[in-house]
Amino acid sequence: MTSFAENGGVRIAWDEQGEGSPLLLIHGLGYGRWGWQPVLEPLAERHRVLRFDNRGIGESDAPPGPYSARTMAEDAASVLDAAGVDRAHVVGTSLGGMVAQALASDFPERVDRLVLACTTPGGEHAVPFPESTVRLLQQAQTLEPLVALRRFVENALAPDPPEALVEEIFALRVQNPPDPAGWQGQAAAAAAFDGWERLPEIQAPTLILHGDLDRVVDPGNAPLLAERIPDARVEMFPGCGHLFFWEQPARVAAAVGEFLA
Repeated sequence: MTSFAENGGVRIAWDEQGEGSPLLLIHGLGYGRWGWQPVLEPLAERHRVLRFDNRGIGESDAPPGPYSARTMAEDAASVLDAAGVDRAHVVGTSLGGMVAQALASDFPERVDRLVLACTTPGGEHAVPFPESTVRLLQQAQTLEPLVALRRFVENALAPDPPEALVEEIFALRVQNPPDPAGWQGQAAAAAAFDGWERLPEIQAPTLILHGDLDRVVDPGNAPLLAERIPDARVEMFPGCGHLFFWEQPARVAAAVGEFLA
């Protein structure tokens, strides 16, 4: 059942599943809370899992952009407030990982343990986006929308991904199209994010996960994050791309579960 939190007049849609210590999931650009589908059930076996649609997508409001990671972190905090949770474990992926960094930096009292998945510190110190993604972003403007969307799905997985997995994610993205203005607002938050100077302030024990074949966010960003965040460690997923929790959900759920335990 969908509930709503509110931040500055913007409604944020969220839901929950399971019982146990609270676990907040923050997804990335263009993905609603449905994007956690492969790992939701195993995580909910041990935790009260809170998922939400970032502003700009799903059932959440899509106010005019640009957005910022700080504002989206405030949205995440509003979900915790609405759920009656003072402090939670937090998992953020891609843009959601940037939001999770902002949440842990700006609201340290709200974050117990932190998992950053396939994300980047942003700014000039980060490893730039891989060439395949830069090229696809340029080509997408000349492609039919559905053709471009399918290529983005393929690019977010390891090279030569299983056709069935591509079709499953593609179908979900077609069924859950982002608001164009909301997508632009989220993209602006990702482009402007620079958390480099704030990383040493993160107090939460941190696990950094990354697929070694990620073609969206360069895997070289994982050790950069670990070097800057106190008490952080990296776990790589060989043979996996950006959506590695769709490619190896059982292993991801086990790694997160063990770390949070």
